[in-house]
Amino acid sequence: MKLDSKDKLILDLLQRDISIPLNDIAERVGLSATPCWRRVQKLEQAGFIRHKVALLDRAKLNLGVTVFVSVRTSQHDQQWLDQFKQAIQDIPEIIEAHRMSGSIDYLLQVVVPSIDDYDKVYKQLIERLAFTDVSSAFSMEVMKSTTSLPTHYLN
Repeated sequence: MKLDSKDKLILDLLQRDISIPLNDIAERVGLSATPCWRRVQKLEQAGFIRHKVALLDRAKLNLGVTVFVSVRTSQHDQQWLDQFKQAIQDIPEIIEAHRMSGSIDYLLQVVVPSIDDYDKVYKQLIERLAFTDVSSAFSMEVMKSTTSLPTHYLN
């Protein structure tokens, strides 16, 4: 699907606030409501819009501690990877997991109320799998946090 500047603007507006009324989006992109609605539908069908969610406040949920966990393993077979994927899916405090290049195999982002609660997550993880090394770094300050993706790279 080839996107034009109106599609890009629609995506930009929606990712900043999904609750914006369709008429407001249409006005901002220079369309009437029906063609705008059709574009939104096409963007959803094409997979540009994956989910519609509410972003919750971590502090209000008592999740004031963010931990970045570096994981190294000596096992790189499919069975171990499948077990690792299942383990991280089963632990809701792990909100992101990335397979990395370089000296770290996996990088996890964990949110918890306290260091003691992180220790519980750590113990859950090491009970399930063998690791070569697990290293934790605690975030001291969030300097930037956004869910908005840049749209200017779209063709």
